[in-house]
Amino acid sequence: MKKLGIVGGTGPESTIDYYQSIIAKYQEKRGTKEELPELLINSINMYRIFELLENDRTEELVDYLAEAVNSLERAGAEFAVIAANTPHIVFEEIQQKVKIPMISIIEETVSKAHEAGLEKIGLLGTKFTMENDFFKIPFTEKQKDVFVPTDSEQAYIHEKIVEELENGIVNPDTKKEYLAIVSRMIDRHGIEGIILGCTEFPMIFKPEDLSIPQLNTTEIHVDKIVETIFDE
Repeated sequence: MKKLGIVGGTGPESTIDYYQSIIAKYQEKRGTKEELPELLINSINMYRIFELLENDRTEELVDYLAEAVNSLERAGAEFAVIAANTPHIVFEEIQQKVKIPMISIIEETVSKAHEAGLEKIGLLGTKFTMENDFFKIPFTEKQKDVFVPTDSEQAYIHEKIVEELENGIVNPDTKKEYLAIVSRMIDRHGIEGIILGCTEFPMIFKPEDLSIPQLNTTEIHVDKIVETIFDE
């Protein structure tokens, strides 16, 4: 069994979801409720990440996240993940600064979209995820088209992530508007699936809510994490 290190707190709600989901899937794979995976969580400051991104202090962001991973390695982690989508904006730079392997939430989501045969895909996330290309490029390299909401829709989505979802608040009006945004993206672009590119989105999006497949990045990431724990 490999010992996992999680960079969490990115935000806190999704870190809890990761922890609970990893345990559930691990126990399912083991076939017993009397086993638990050994893992480490380094809970860092999500708001510092946002501040560094807002001010284009990319090198500081890389150093901050790399040190979080290195702390996990010193504590005994054999591989690591960042329990959020937005910090993956500097994933490659972080991997170059750490010794233990890391699992990319984006790489695993691309694989899942390919497996599902999706070619035109919508992307929701923080403004950093939607505005930048770090999530889109791996899809376009696989000849898949990625579409994001309009600027005003992006602003609304980001605001509600920061003010509500990151604080564990699920507002029915926010959910209604989120679903309306996806519906408009289906009409505008003919998207065949939607990437839930914020690990808090499972709080608000449920599988039965939409007529198109949802790529739940948290679930996709956790599946690969549990698989890796069992790798020899």
